[in-house]
Amino acid sequence: MSAFSTLDDLEPAGKRVLLRADLNVPMADGKVTDRTRLERLAPTISELADKGARVLITSHFGRPKGQRVPDMSLAPVAQALGEVLGRAVGFAPDCIGDAAMEASASMADGQILVLENARYHTGEEANDPQFVQSLAALADVYVNDAFSAAHRAHASTEGIAHVLPAYAGRLMQAELEALGNALESPQHPVMAVVGGAKIASKLDLLGNLIERVDHLAIGGGMANTFLNAMGIDVGKSLCEHDMAETALEIIKRADGLGCEIILPSDVVIAPEFKEGAPSRTVPIDAVPDDQMILDIGPGTIRALSEKLNQVRTLVWNGPLGAFEVRPFDAGTVQVAIAAAEATEAGGLLSVAGGGDTVAALNHAGVSERFSYVSTAGGAFLEWLEGKALPGVAALSR
Repeated sequence: MSAFSTLDDLEPAGKRVLLRADLNVPMADGKVTDRTRLERLAPTISELADKGARVLITSHFGRPKGQRVPDMSLAPVAQALGEVLGRAVGFAPDCIGDAAMEASASMADGQILVLENARYHTGEEANDPQFVQSLAALADVYVNDAFSAAHRAHASTEGIAHVLPAYAGRLMQAELEALGNALESPQHPVMAVVGGAKIASKLDLLGNLIERVDHLAIGGGMANTFLNAMGIDVGKSLCEHDMAETALEIIKRADGLGCEIILPSDVVIAPEFKEGAPSRTVPIDAVPDDQMILDIGPGTIRALSEKLNQVRTLVWNGPLGAFEVRPFDAGTVQVAIAAAEATEAGGLLSVAGGGDTVAALNHAGVSERFSYVSTAGGAFLEWLEGKALPGVAALSR
């Protein structure tokens, strides 16, 4: 990962700082229902304001596609952000033009202002140069603290970083450092845990990981596809039968790269996927035709837990079973706890994120016990796939 400037390199006093944040938070009835993203953003905003910057915050919300959709206004988010920060947060009815310029010009040092939804303008997603210039006119410097939007080459995430002096905020910095330590310059051995339903949606991810990790543990519906490809009957489990050849190619390539692929040795099966369905554990080669695999078994849990005590770095993406329904959450929960314990013991750097991962680790009660849990979703997945993220590349110096 290329070097990038951080707030340590910025003297913000008296400067107008355009801060790209991710204020795309869950809402219901005009109220923010989950303030997690706002709380994680608070340190950057507070640091800038405390140092005398005039902080103008730009973000998207939803997909208004260039229209002024009232339900997608950032006004209620600005109010919730003020409550999280414990300080006044102003709101401008537009992110460019006269209203935004007047609001910016009237700010005093240390004040905070949220600009209206950038996606009310088509120029945002189009990365239109004129829109970029209009945004840049509001500020002296640019700070990006929205890693979760860094996979988009939009005006407020990428274009503006070429026009104003650009810096990474504290949240962006923490994410980039955690991800760099996990895959780009990790301590070996490195283990990846990848779960989820389908191989088809994670081909790029698997292809990148087998080149970078020493052990790749596969769970969820994806594991069934690999097992089926190896000639193991998976009953009526979720399985991509048409991906058998692809799965075998991945196994062969991993073997050639010295990456160990770990698949379940025993599984929890049930006749249907519902809470309280009668379930039992069987060896992987004993799944009846009328049963489906819904979780890894205790033998596999033990093997993965032991492996976690032998590796130095862990990257986790996706649940190991149908964690939403008990008792099929046991595999994900117990392996996640083992990872948390290894992390706390000081021997493991653990980084997780993408898709259902955050929900699964929250369910296991271990999110705070991992080294870093990314809430970035699509950006985290694209990083796992080895893709360049435009918003990150634009910060490189």
